Amino acid sequence: MRVLVIFLVMVLAGKAAEIVEVGKEFQSSKSCKACHKRIVDEWSNSWHANSHFSKDEYFRKSVEYVSKKSRKTVGSVQVECATCHNPRMQVSETSPQYEVASIWGLSTAKEIDDAITDPSLSEGINCVVCHNIDKIHDEYDDTKRGMDRVEWTPSGTMTGPYADAISPYHKTVHHDFMDKTPNRLCFVCHANDRSLDGLVFTNMQDEYVGDQSCVECHMGPKREDVAATYSIGGEKKFRQVRHHGFAGAHSKELIKGALSLKLELDKDELFAVLHNPQPHSVPSGFGGRELVLDLLYKDSSGVIVEQTSVHLHSKYMRKRDKPSIPHMALKQTQSMSVPPKSQKRVALKKPKNAASVDVTLSYRLATDEIIDLLDLDSEYWGEKVFIAKESRAL
Repeated sequence: MRVLVIFLVMVLAGKAAEIVEVGKEFQSSKSCKACHKRIVDEWSNSWHANSHFSKDEYFRKSVEYVSKKSRKTVGSVQVECATCHNPRMQVSETSPQYEVASIWGLSTAKEIDDAITDPSLSEGINCVVCHNIDKIHDEYDDTKRGMDRVEWTPSGTMTGPYADAISPYHKTVHHDFMDKTPNRLCFVCHANDRSLDGLVFTNMQDEYVGDQSCVECHMGPKREDVAATYSIGGEKKFRQVRHHGFAGAHSKELIKGALSLKLELDKDELFAVLHNPQPHSVPSGFGGRELVLDLLYKDSSGVIVEQTSVHLHSKYMRKRDKPSIPHMALKQTQSMSVPPKSQKRVALKKPKNAASVDVTLSYRLATDEIIDLLDLDSEYWGEKVFIAKESRAL
């Protein structure tokens, strides 16, 4: 039987892994730090630097959840997710034969197993991801994301925003998506999120409104500084640069004030009006996030008479309407996000004995349901991050 399995694996392995070569001298950010210390230091504290399976509890437990529910090996799910989480992985796909080989412990699975555990991938989205992209294929089908949507530069050639960049250590090339059209680069991965069964639960590229660049918020305003700390001819070249911390939904500073909150009385009914000035929905990105309205009602003497909360999020279901994380969902309820450049009006309870109300709007990276489904240990995922607060008489 074992001989037959080995034969089937060798003969039927029709989906050969695509090898992506990166020279060892360019695989680690340590090599880049010698000349780009400030940028590497900023990046090292970003979520891009922690996108690897081993560094992100949410990601790791999502992979394990998908593996369990889909009956795929963890390795296969990791390869699928690597399309965006680790685009320089040396394999781009697995096959049913890999599943068989993994279960039986056959050496034919070694190439993929080695790629998954390669130490060079532990940095996640590092320098040789964004700065090795040579072409972005916008014309590809929407299902093509991450490494499947790009072509890479040869090892040792770095893509950047400066046409006059010179380095004694690597070749350089300039592309417009590094400065003039940066949204194209962001949307290589931050475009459409879909479940294993094809449910698109978030599509940031389609929902995007206006011509604002993603980097204006997520990398901050340009400032004068050096991109490279080494000098040619004894003088450092000062340029207009941006911060490489890639602030996002995990950044309290960015979340604060992301939406405005206004309380309205309309024919004795109370509403919270949430206005979104951003070019994308809030929340957006991974579908398990939510907004929370905490309401504190007081009587005419200022005594608290009631406290309650309103949670704004989508629910995800798999077979037989069982609760699910987005990546295993067959369907979802209506999105409760606030659309870009628009507003959402939320009806609130109005107790008869309340004379005033204090409302606090917060953001959470995961709903209680998803925290339970994934058995997330860190309190970080359920922490309420302040957005805005408003009070008014009733």
